[in-house]
Amino acid sequence: MSNRRAEISRKTQETDIRLRLDLDGTGTSQISTEVGFFDHMLCHLARHGLLDLEIEASGDLEVDAHHLVEDVGIVLGQALAQALGDKAGLRRYGQALAPMDEALVVVALDLSGRPTLEYRFELQSAKTGDFDTELAREFFQAVVSNARITLHLHQMAGRNTHHVLEAAFKGFGRALDQATSIDPRLAGDIPSTKGML
Repeated sequence: MSNRRAEISRKTQETDIRLRLDLDGTGTSQISTEVGFFDHMLCHLARHGLLDLEIEASGDLEVDAHHLVEDVGIVLGQALAQALGDKAGLRRYGQALAPMDEALVVVALDLSGRPTLEYRFELQSAKTGDFDTELAREFFQAVVSNARITLHLHQMAGRNTHHVLEAAFKGFGRALDQATSIDPRLAGDIPSTKGML
C-alpha cells in the first residue's frame, strides 16, 4: 500500500484543529494542543506507533480541556479511517503489553469496522499536570468511534497516574502499528471472511 496519509481540519465554535497523519512514518511528531500533558501523550503515541503526526489545535480552555481533547480524538479517528482506506492487506489485529515502571497496561485492538471501547482503569489522581485524567477515556472513545475500531485498554497495575496513562498511550501506539502493518501473505486481500471491514 502506498500513500497511507490523511490531512484533516475541523473548526467548530469550541475548537480549531488541523491534523496531518502518515501511517508509514518513523515516529516523528509536531504537537501543539495547548495542553502540555496531552501533547506529551500524543508524542508517545506517534513515537511508539511509528507514525508521523502533526497536530495544531486550540480550543475553549477557559472552560476546560474537554472539547479540545475529545475533538482531537475525533479528528485523529477520522484521519486513521481515511489513511487505512479499505484495509486490504492489513494484519488487522494488534496488541501490546506496556509497562511503565510500576504501571502495566494491556492493549488489544481490531480494525473491525465496529466501534467498541472497553476502558478499565483505576486512576489515583483526577489531574496530572494540566490534564484532567478522565479525559483520557473521552479521547480514546472519540478515536474508536471515528476510526471504527474495537479497542480494549486495561490497567493491570500502577499507582502513579502519569505512568498508567503513559503506558496506555504507548501501548495504543504499538498495537496500532502492529494492526496497520501489511501482511504480504494476504496479497492485498481484506482480512475478513466477509470480504470487507
